[in-house]
Amino acid sequence: MYFSVSSILLLSLSFFGRQSFSYHSNTSLVCSKKTVLDQSRRQVFLTDYLLAMVSLTESVSMQSYGGSENGTVFAFADCRRDLSRNDCILCVEHCKVELHSCLFIQSLFLGGRVYNSLDGCFLRYDDYRFFGEISDDEVFCGGDEFVGNKSLFRESVGELVRSLAVKGAKTDRFSVGNVNEGDFRVFALVQCWRFLGKIDCEKCLEGLVGKVGSCLPKNEGSVLNSGCYLKYSTYKFYGDSRITGTSTKSKGEGARHFTIVLALTSACIAILMLTSTLSFFLRKRMEKQRREKEQYDYLATVTDSKLIFSYETLEKATKYFHDSNKLGEGGSGHVYKGRLPDGRTVAIKRILFDTKQWAEHLFNEVNLISGINHKNHVKLLGYSVTGPESLLVYEYMPNQSLHDYFFGKKNVEALKWDVRYKILLGTAEGLTYLHEDSKIRIIHRDIKLSNILLDEEFTPKIADFGLARLFPRDKTHLSSAIAGTLGYMAPEYVFSGKLTEKADVYSFGVLVIEVVCGRRNNAFSENTTSLLEMVWNSYKKGTVHEEIDPVLKASFEEDAARVLKIGLLCAQASAELRPTMSKVVKMLMNDQQLPRPTQPPFLSSTYVQRIPLK
Repeated sequence: MYFSVSSILLLSLSFFGRQSFSYHSNTSLVCSKKTVLDQSRRQVFLTDYLLAMVSLTESVSMQSYGGSENGTVFAFADCRRDLSRNDCILCVEHCKVELHSCLFIQSLFLGGRVYNSLDGCFLRYDDYRFFGEISDDEVFCGGDEFVGNKSLFRESVGELVRSLAVKGAKTDRFSVGNVNEGDFRVFALVQCWRFLGKIDCEKCLEGLVGKVGSCLPKNEGSVLNSGCYLKYSTYKFYGDSRITGTSTKSKGEGARHFTIVLALTSACIAILMLTSTLSFFLRKRMEKQRREKEQYDYLATVTDSKLIFSYETLEKATKYFHDSNKLGEGGSGHVYKGRLPDGRTVAIKRILFDTKQWAEHLFNEVNLISGINHKNHVKLLGYSVTGPESLLVYEYMPNQSLHDYFFGKKNVEALKWDVRYKILLGTAEGLTYLHEDSKIRIIHRDIKLSNILLDEEFTPKIADFGLARLFPRDKTHLSSAIAGTLGYMAPEYVFSGKLTEKADVYSFGVLVIEVVCGRRNNAFSENTTSLLEMVWNSYKKGTVHEEIDPVLKASFEEDAARVLKIGLLCAQASAELRPTMSKVVKMLMNDQQLPRPTQPPFLSSTYVQRIPLK
């Protein structure tokens, strides 16, 4: 889902101002003139916006469109009917991130809307109930001028769009068709967004038909309205697989009658269920909103203009993302070294937009990291969402990641024990801050060697919050889709999706064992015994020192063996028996007697391969 930048499409709508931003040539974004100045209201609005978008995502995932109302925010999303459900979801997620510009650039705007004409979806939010509203339209003409009988071309296009507009308004607010005149063929599509009724749809499409003629005799033209959409072209731009506005053969009166009965029965059942459970869900929803508002109080920090970078500045800083500046790559994006105009050296991540989780990842990174101020966390210096892709700017870590020193770089000096100990202690302190000391509890979900970065003094910095989850203090656990890195994920999370801070503790335990042993936990390689299992077997035999990295054995074997035991305590199969991270810090800093660890889990690669990961 990478974007490409070329020309700017600007919408000028009656209820929106001229505050516009540049995105790829097939996307139009407009933000309302109305802004929020009061700080407390900004926080409430942001919270309501987030909850409205979550609700909208659920609706789009089920039916390819949806509306939501949450407190002060109203939102709506719809897709062209020829899109598959997956394409619709990805298109709406794309629009979501672009719509964030109305909240996180310069000011927080109380309304905004974005239309992706290439992929075919529409997304809008506002601070009032706009459903059913029709506003002014905007015309976009493209392609070369038609070569041929221009009068016939004009007449054919006009007749086609008029007939489709009438048909679309009377049927399912959607229609496609084409006309073939021998020397040319023209395709057209009309659609009303599903919050419009048939009468309003007819009125909306009539307005578009009157405007699209201004594009003729261009080979392509479209008109966008907040309520409807029309497009014609000399090439077929729509798909056939999900088109519902075209005529179909009758399925027979019996099938039709059964469908009606089934629909009425389902409706009655739904009404009965709704009536009996309405008060329960209202109470649950109010409680959820209260908790979410408490959790997102820190969101206002991301509106700080000091965090905003232009795409062009960051592009030049990396020499246009030249391979020589690439520091590394992972599941969420590629990272490049860059030099800003003020002389600062930074790390710039290009967010990968190839899954439907990309918007969530970006939002997590910006909001979570900007609210964290701890010596063992990578500092977010800024971000850019105004170019062909979203970029995140971090402080530069000259010693890169912990993974590089064990499995990445070649011909590097092995880390000494005092450095390894410093890294493990700092990482434990960083996790303690997330779990216990920050304003809200955060579960990282992806603690591993490559996400522990090292500054010039080898101080560890926890990075990559794309998979992180907020953990309400009144919750004992979260139920979450499984995401993370094989070999580091806790067994209770893998088996049931039950997520607590003990999942991070488990990941830290695996990391400790890898650092002390100097070997990778190849838990899921075929015909191999995992490092975790080997260390456990040696511990039971009283020969755990044999697993320690040979580089450390000479002078620090006793200290390393103790830390290895702490790693086993963190990696126990039972989440309840694992220590909290604050206790881990005390274990690392003091010579207190350690409890006896119980067996860690030994997961088979055959089982884990069946687990769907994000």
